[in-house]
Amino acid sequence: MKSNTSIHWFRRDLRLNDNAALYHALRSGNPVQCVFIFDKNILSRLRKNSVDRRVIFIHKQLHKLNAELEKLGSALHVYYDTPDNAFKTIVNDYKVKAVFTNRDYEPSAIERDERINQFLASDGIDFHTFKDQVIFEKDEVLKDDGKPYTIFTPYKNKYRSRLTPFFLSSYPNKKYFGKFNQRSSVPIPTIEEIGFVSEDLQFPPLSLSKELLIKYANQRNFPAVPGTSRLSVHMRFGTVSVRELFRYADAHSELWANELIWRDFYMYILSHFPRVVNKAFKPDYDRIEWNTNEEEFNAWCEGRTGYPIVDAGMRELNETGFMHNRVRMIVASFLVKHLLIDWRWGEAYFAEKLIDFDLSANNGGWQWASSSGTDAAPYFRIFNPEEQQKKFDPKFQYIRKWVPEFGTEKYPRPIVDHKFARERCLAAFKKALSPQ
Repeated sequence: MKSNTSIHWFRRDLRLNDNAALYHALRSGNPVQCVFIFDKNILSRLRKNSVDRRVIFIHKQLHKLNAELEKLGSALHVYYDTPDNAFKTIVNDYKVKAVFTNRDYEPSAIERDERINQFLASDGIDFHTFKDQVIFEKDEVLKDDGKPYTIFTPYKNKYRSRLTPFFLSSYPNKKYFGKFNQRSSVPIPTIEEIGFVSEDLQFPPLSLSKELLIKYANQRNFPAVPGTSRLSVHMRFGTVSVRELFRYADAHSELWANELIWRDFYMYILSHFPRVVNKAFKPDYDRIEWNTNEEEFNAWCEGRTGYPIVDAGMRELNETGFMHNRVRMIVASFLVKHLLIDWRWGEAYFAEKLIDFDLSANNGGWQWASSSGTDAAPYFRIFNPEEQQKKFDPKFQYIRKWVPEFGTEKYPRPIVDHKFARERCLAAFKKALSPQ
């Protein structure tokens, strides 16, 4: 006979410690069964029969979670299906009394959760969601008049004024680890079974040193220097607690901790203004007449623009799934303002390639570069790639690593003249933004 069970649904929180929804599930009074769903709706949008770094990262973490649960006499149950179908199976597999999960702020995720909530409610099952991947949610940091902030600095100031130990406290999950459902392991679907190709990839370690934080302000803009944490993939999939990160980082580098506030800010903007998924935050910027030259776009994608700092960044992205943040700004600015190609093209390419792809941050970064977003760079701010290289890769160390033919006859000439591109960009933006 089946016994009452609480379900913890892992999504962007792939860890047992300091996990809000899991903590509440463990205290629910019922044994807790952990589940994960390889969502066919999401996976179907990825390139099948390929090596997808994100899928491999998740798969590795699921095996790690399962091993941790096995030590506690439990096991992770992994489903490969749409969430709607998976939950029909879950309520058949277990006598479910309640489902616990952490909130996701992307519009498609919100719609998914509403559907699952309705399905569970029809069966008398409670669906509980919790804040976990941010310090402050949508309505926790507002102007005095109750409206959302759209400029980062005042948002950051209000955010910091609200910070108390309560918001940064960790959930003591370990105290309740005896509450997991006791069961034997269920095989986790292989990478091949979910439609991808397996490869033994190495990922950045889950570590953040005091030394890096102390040097961060001076080193963060130089792509040839290991001056950034490379923790973005861990934050994306929740293998680390944002509360623990913030407490530790803020003690040694306010600047690094402010990067976490930027992360929250972009999720906050997405929550309040979901139209940014496919529209400019500033509507006037949707009137820009974009260049639709696919050859130039492909040259940018493949790192063949003739601008070495741009090409190095794109080749690093294509080969590793990562790009240094300073270089992300340079390559995004180049696509939008030198080639005058719609920021949405670049955003989609990054979404396909980045291992740390996060809709809110990716969208926020691209709209910042294109001047169409909240608190964005003014449209007349156009990075000169050569000046950026002189400032941030003066010895060509980063460039020579990723563009070995640089300085030889094999390296292409610039795809566009900087002076011409700048004038074309200013004219196009000015025309679009002029009073109609």
